[in-house]
Amino acid sequence: MAIAIGNGYGASFDLYGAGGRSLPSECETCKSRKYKDGSDENVSYKAASHIAPQAAAAAVRGHEGEHVANAYAKAAAQNGKVLSVGVSIHTDVCPECGRVYVSGGETREAIKVPRDGGGQTDNPYDQQKKAIHGMLNLGLHADESA
Repeated sequence: MAIAIGNGYGASFDLYGAGGRSLPSECETCKSRKYKDGSDENVSYKAASHIAPQAAAAAVRGHEGEHVANAYAKAAAQNGKVLSVGVSIHTDVCPECGRVYVSGGETREAIKVPRDGGGQTDNPYDQQKKAIHGMLNLGLHADESA
């Protein structure tokens, strides 16, 4: 039996899984699927939990949104700046019923924080960069009228 979906314009279509099999309401694999966060942040889904396939996309987007909010909070706590945040939502196909489902997500962040010590650093690359900038800036502020 296929699931008929109306589109509001009088047409309907049947949904089939992989191999032309009709989709059941929820197969055993989908019923037993659990989601769990693997990060060390304080977010939802630390314990494995079942999410219905129809609700998985919204739940995963919301969960990844928690990671984004944490990135901004972390930057603010360190007097830093969020340079970029990227969220990827992953999908997969159920091997039993062929339904495409949201299988998880990933959040990537880049945060820039100021250095401690008033700009002093032991990093030789930073020291070299400052020396080169100092040499290039010599003469930029020279008074030619003198």
